[in-house]
Amino acid sequence: MEKYDLNEILQTYTKHWKWFVLSIIVAIAFAYVHLRYQVPEYEAVAKIQILEDKNSGSGIDLFQELDIFSGGKNNVHDEIELLNSRSNFIEVVKELGLNTKVELLGNIRNSELYNNPPIKLNFIIPDSTFYNSNFSFYITITSPTTFGYSLEEDEPERVLGFGKNIPSPVGDMIITPNGENFEGFTNKRMKVSVNPIFLVANGYRKKINVAVADEFSNILNISLEDPIKEKARDIVDGLIRIYNRNAIEDKKIIADRTSEFINDRIADISTNLSSVDQSAEDFKTDRGVTDIASEANINLNVGVVNQQELANVRTELNIAASMMDIVEQQDRFEVLPSNLGLSDPTVNSTTAKYNEMVMERNRLLKSSNEKNPVIVNLDQQIKGLKQSMQSSLKSTVNNLGMQVNTLSSQQAIFNSKIYSAPKNERALRDITRKQQTTESLYLYLLQKREESQIAVASSAPKSKVVDFAYNSSEYPVSPRKNIVYLASFFLGFLIPFSIIYVRDLLDNKVHNMHSLEKKAKEIPVLGELPKLSKKDQKLVIKEDRSILAESLRIIRTNLDYLIKTKRAQSGNNNIIFITSSVPGEGKTFLSSNLSMILASTNKKVLLVGADIRNPKLYSFFTSNEIDSLKKDKQKRDLGLTEFLFDETVSIPDIINPMLVYKNTIDVIYSGKIPPNPSELLMSTRLKELFSRVSEDYDYVIVDTAPLMVVSDTLLISEYANHLIYVTRAGVTEEKAIEFPLKLQEEGKIKGLCFVVNDVKASNLGYGGKYGYGYGKSLKKWWKI
Repeated sequence: MEKYDLNEILQTYTKHWKWFVLSIIVAIAFAYVHLRYQVPEYEAVAKIQILEDKNSGSGIDLFQELDIFSGGKNNVHDEIELLNSRSNFIEVVKELGLNTKVELLGNIRNSELYNNPPIKLNFIIPDSTFYNSNFSFYITITSPTTFGYSLEEDEPERVLGFGKNIPSPVGDMIITPNGENFEGFTNKRMKVSVNPIFLVANGYRKKINVAVADEFSNILNISLEDPIKEKARDIVDGLIRIYNRNAIEDKKIIADRTSEFINDRIADISTNLSSVDQSAEDFKTDRGVTDIASEANINLNVGVVNQQELANVRTELNIAASMMDIVEQQDRFEVLPSNLGLSDPTVNSTTAKYNEMVMERNRLLKSSNEKNPVIVNLDQQIKGLKQSMQSSLKSTVNNLGMQVNTLSSQQAIFNSKIYSAPKNERALRDITRKQQTTESLYLYLLQKREESQIAVASSAPKSKVVDFAYNSSEYPVSPRKNIVYLASFFLGFLIPFSIIYVRDLLDNKVHNMHSLEKKAKEIPVLGELPKLSKKDQKLVIKEDRSILAESLRIIRTNLDYLIKTKRAQSGNNNIIFITSSVPGEGKTFLSSNLSMILASTNKKVLLVGADIRNPKLYSFFTSNEIDSLKKDKQKRDLGLTEFLFDETVSIPDIINPMLVYKNTIDVIYSGKIPPNPSELLMSTRLKELFSRVSEDYDYVIVDTAPLMVVSDTLLISEYANHLIYVTRAGVTEEKAIEFPLKLQEEGKIKGLCFVVNDVKASNLGYGGKYGYGYGKSLKKWWKI
């Protein structure tokens, strides 16, 4: 797992500290300018309590007892939406005249004249047109009676008089002076703006903030920020006032509609009630009843008595009829039944006398016969009584029959009345129920009508003002200087940080020895060379104390360590190839300077230009202070190409002893550019050359062709004891390092090590931190 070095990460940013300081200073400067010309805003706050509709003036509440409507508590969130509605703000703008604005022009910013502006505007146009107008004009008060007028700020003004009709893009208007605050604005230019009322309302609607004081609270906090303190307070108070007024008007409308509904229903129910009363009257009249229950009870009692009397009469009738049958059918003188319960006293007395006479006769017959005159006389009397009895019984039977008929008729009448009572009672009960229902509803509506009138007269607002609008502070709440400066500081810090971070995130280049070591892993990195300016010396001199010289000495030390280590294992190891990925990464620069720094220790050094395709060694040895010690000019022109091509050319012929800044080195130039460089480098004479010079010199530095461009270096890599792979900071990509690593892993090259060239002073692992003194050049801060 890759470990992050916090110190390294910090150094990535701290080495650019000057950019951070500059960015922060610029950001704070912009913040100062912003605050200098930003319009300050003041906050107005108010607090209201949403009241519950317990005894509110709503007409709907009159019917809550009927359980028809649900009348719960106020929903505070719904009330926030109602309070913050667009229609409320439109009414606030209309009431305060906020769609018309008078501003005093300034050099940088304008100042609104809210309280008592020096002029008054009157538009002779319909309100609908005025509220949708969008135009502006400029005026300058020139005297108490005249003013300058123009539609554009830069156009000439026309001198007009106060109180006269002035044509405008939407219609005529009249401008009059405001006597309360007119003086002091002479010759001052003002801008008058008329904006559509809905745009102004939407603007303030977005700026206002309505929030619940607590989660379960009915308290609302209302706040608004505006450049003018009084204006902010007026808008908040106006919003609360209009909110309560609209709520009361809504309740009054509902109550009026409720009252109208009740009156209509009362009229209808009154008609129904009269109809029901008439129906009850007609029913009782037609049926001849007053109190059905009482009459039914009376009829029932009388019917029982009548029925009992009828039974008695019928019994007596039956007795009389039986008695008459007995009397009529009796031929002999026998005793008749007596005391049968007949009500006729004549029959009873006659029967008793008859029985006495029959018994007397029977008694006399015991001592006499029927022809006895007394008995004959008794027989005649008995027959007379019998006839009289028959006549009485017949009359009694007739009378009793008539009584039975009369009582039966009466009983039928009573039964009819008794049997019809439930039906009459049910019909009357239906009528009575309807009458009672209609009457109760009629009385209920009369009561509710009175309550509705009371509710209209006592309609209460929906909210209670806890705190009227006031300015929370005498100081502006916007812009907040501390926050702006703090934000600008962080922004100034963040901009260079982000640039550096993004650049570092997208960066895939090698920048110094440390970054290369991470990629090279086990392969040694000998050192790094500093970036040189155009004025810096390209070749080190003897006793040079520059950063370049010290860097080369570090590379020399590390190289010597590798040579000694391998020499102990396999003899001479002094042939050093120097190559790179592509041209321009500094391999020739390193070859030349490494040769110079090695030669400064009185060692024999041979520099070989093996890049025969694109030779560059000549450019490093053309100074006046560089002299060739070879006297034969013709031999001086011979190089490696000639040696490999012409077998008559010997090794001493191509070696050029050079005196370079008091250092003596031998150089083998590349020679002429051949048409077949790859085939030429495969010559066996090259092996002979390296075997020979390896014995004669302490160091053999070979400047070769780039590895990733041509195959020349790979063809001769078998002769190298060490291969220094040069990378250039800011040019060589990290992926390019994988190429030589793969070649060594495959065994195509050996002794691989790296050097980083052209490293910026800020990225140097050594010179950038400690410095080297004498030859150190000071760069400007903006180049670091």
